[in-house]
Amino acid sequence: MVEEDGAVADARQVSPSVAPQAPARRVPRGARFAGAGEAGEPAAVPVAVVDAEARAAVAEVVERLGRLRAEGRSGEAHVLLVEVVHWPAERFPALADALHSAGLGADWATLLWETASLPAERLVAAADALAAAGRGADGRQMLRQGVARPAEQIGAAVLRLEEQGRRREAAALLDACVRGRTAEEAVRSVEPDPPRLVPLLLHAAQAVSDERHWDLVHALRVAGHTT
Repeated sequence: MVEEDGAVADARQVSPSVAPQAPARRVPRGARFAGAGEAGEPAAVPVAVVDAEARAAVAEVVERLGRLRAEGRSGEAHVLLVEVVHWPAERFPALADALHSAGLGADWATLLWETASLPAERLVAAADALAAAGRGADGRQMLRQGVARPAEQIGAAVLRLEEQGRRREAAALLDACVRGRTAEEAVRSVEPDPPRLVPLLLHAAQAVSDERHWDLVHALRVAGHTT
């Protein structure tokens, strides 16, 4: 109740048209957002703004690649792509668009393949940036190729991501591992710390399917782990 000039106004009668509207929250979906939306989990990462320096770098690389390809200098073109793999993750979506626009889609496919050699944390960041920009298929392909590394390395990377509070990214990496490796291979990812990693791996498997979950339960038991 609000008093003004002796008149009593009921605050409940304020027109709803002037009440501020909370922005609708988009519910993230897909492997990129594995585990998102749960209590304590961060919301989807917004698409990074590509600054003028990044746009200039992208344009320069695309121009150089086009020239090298036209001159038949494929070896130098590949070296350039390997260098680009180590760029900041937020540049990847703009680079993908520019390469496809220039008719260099094959070079983008090569670059996706080369990202498999990145440290797992950087691999997840690059895949995350692509998914945030609407290139979820590219992000998933990047993760599938990246989890071909030794499973123990995947488990160690998951632990580092968890320790950094990056649980969504850790879940996305495990999701790719569960989907892309056999149950026996995926189980080896828990070796760095079974008490911590077994529950995380099973949670990722359950998110894929009940069948996959039981495959992992069986494989874990065969390997001597408590489930």
